[in-house]
Amino acid sequence: MKSEALVLGIETSCDETAIGIVRGRTLLANVIASSVDEHARFGGVVPEVASRAHLEAIIPALDRAIKEAKISFADLDALAVTAGPGLIGALLVGTSSATGLVLASGKPIYAVNHLAAHVSVDALTHDAPLRPTIALLVSGGHSSLLKINDITGNIEKLGQTLDDAAGEAFDKIARLLELGFPGGPAIDALAKSGKKDAIDFPRGLTHAKDSEKHLFDFSFSGLKTAVARYIEATPTAKKSDVAASFQEAVVDVLISKALLACTQSGIDSLVIAGGVAANSRLREVAAERAAKSGVELRIPAPLLCTDNGAMVAALGSLMVSAGASASTIDFSADSAMSVLEVAR
Repeated sequence: MKSEALVLGIETSCDETAIGIVRGRTLLANVIASSVDEHARFGGVVPEVASRAHLEAIIPALDRAIKEAKISFADLDALAVTAGPGLIGALLVGTSSATGLVLASGKPIYAVNHLAAHVSVDALTHDAPLRPTIALLVSGGHSSLLKINDITGNIEKLGQTLDDAAGEAFDKIARLLELGFPGGPAIDALAKSGKKDAIDFPRGLTHAKDSEKHLFDFSFSGLKTAVARYIEATPTAKKSDVAASFQEAVVDVLISKALLACTQSGIDSLVIAGGVAANSRLREVAAERAAKSGVELRIPAPLLCTDNGAMVAALGSLMVSAGASASTIDFSADSAMSVLEVAR
């Protein structure tokens, strides 16, 4: 068991080719090569385009990370790579590269879960170890509420999205508002000049009748439909008001359910992770409401919220420190890997 393990992480689950290197809880390098501009004209990520971009970017990103960290590959204690969930073609570029490096070097490897890695990046932004906590995981394709007993191997799912994830809803509404792709940052920016209470958009699964079966679940399809109908019926509506009101509805639901999970479980710690955690309004509301509720709030820096290699390396380092067994070389990528499976 090594407390300051030097680990290189490889992340290729979607459109970012990312390599991160950490020593214990210290970030040494975080290189990200994004292909988002190549996908923008299609209005979303194209799997084949993403896979080809990963192939072109992974070796240069690896070389740059090693250089930035001022280490040699031989210095590494282990490698970590995202095994899932994600786009299968994109995942295979990362996992194949990682296994090739392992075969050549003999280093141990940890094939980890992309979603658990998002939560694990907390280790790089807070000195105190992550105690049992509630985690609100909100990214492009995932919206989940989790109870984290031990991030290296004991996670309970409390709730998840039943349809669109929050990030998907942002992208779809941005498309309706003709803001381009990705939608999250565009709506966040536009909403700053709008009125968040201009339009009373619905909050899905927040009524009393929903509490029995869907207390901690999310649904954003109804909100998406309501916004689309409003735009169609009100062509003179200010886009900034629509963006701000939509964003407020999403944020309200996410934070309300996360803090309710803290209350119900008796846990006074909340981690918010994933790409949507970079949203400025989400961070503002979370800070205000968590403080009022007496809940410790932990959110990574915005750069570490979106997909990155640092989070993968962080989870790998935590697993080394915990004495977890390394993965076997014949592990497989899994596009639908459950968040309850931290590593394979």
